[in-house]
Amino acid sequence: YENMMRGERELMAALMEMDSRKNFYPDATFTQRMSYGSVKGYKPRDGVWYDYYTTEKGVLEKYKENDPEFHLQPYIVDALQKRDFGRYAAKDGTMRVNFLSDNDITGGNSGSPVFNGKAELIGLAFDGNWEALSGDIVFEPEMQRTISVDVRYVLYTIDKIMNAPHIVSELKIVK
Repeated sequence: YENMMRGERELMAALMEMDSRKNFYPDATFTQRMSYGSVKGYKPRDGVWYDYYTTEKGVLEKYKENDPEFHLQPYIVDALQKRDFGRYAAKDGTMRVNFLSDNDITGGNSGSPVFNGKAELIGLAFDGNWEALSGDIVFEPEMQRTISVDVRYVLYTIDKIMNAPHIVSELKIVK
């Protein structure tokens, strides 16, 4: 183990010497980390563009009864179809469910908070896109995306779907 750790330090030192203009950062070691990025979509290949957000429409389009990957409880389907999103709706009236950003994350980051430039909670990171699988080796900013659940969808779920407005009433919600 000690030889491997020494080898990793020597490798990092050599990489830093080889390209002194590049910013390097250490591997995650169960210490608190901060990643910064921008909310944005991406183009994985010619003719395909993934927007930076998904909505309730996409959730309902993917829904398949008794499919373990895309099954929803009937009360969730009913709630989304009613479109009573209230203060949680986007300006266009849709419910933003997930969003993409070019944050650099790794395994174990699920549930990590995502803040905007005003330090306001906007989401919770939970996954990376397929193209991010190489992210533990090299970060590819044009392709690698973090997938986060939009905090408005979380609040809507707590308030309207789970019928727990008393929890939401304890929070300071910034528009």
